Amino acid sequence: MAVKTTLEEKVYIISIDGDFSFSLLHEFRNAYSSREAESARKVIVDMRKTETIDSSALGMLLNMQTHLNKKDGEIKIINCNRVVGNIFTITNFGKKFSVE
Repeated sequence: MAVKTTLEEKVYIISIDGDFSFSLLHEFRNAYSSREAESARKVIVDMRKTETIDSSALGMLLNMQTHLNKKDGEIKIINCNRVVGNIFTITNFGKKFSVE
């Protein structure tokens, strides 16, 4: 499974393993549509094991933010490699999400 989730003290963590692309649409949507995600105080997308990200994944992140109705800072994207970090910089995702 390329999308894994955990809930720790009202923080919901979604981990992406491998390529974050259209092929993960249903898995990712199911992860952020869960009761745990909706009730969490903060959502973290951990990209420690993410190799690349495509434009459909950027759209999925925006859809997640809209669905969860979370404000800036309540959704964090962490542990990006240089390739993924550069994509977030080029697309100005740092203005929509907290990217670390």
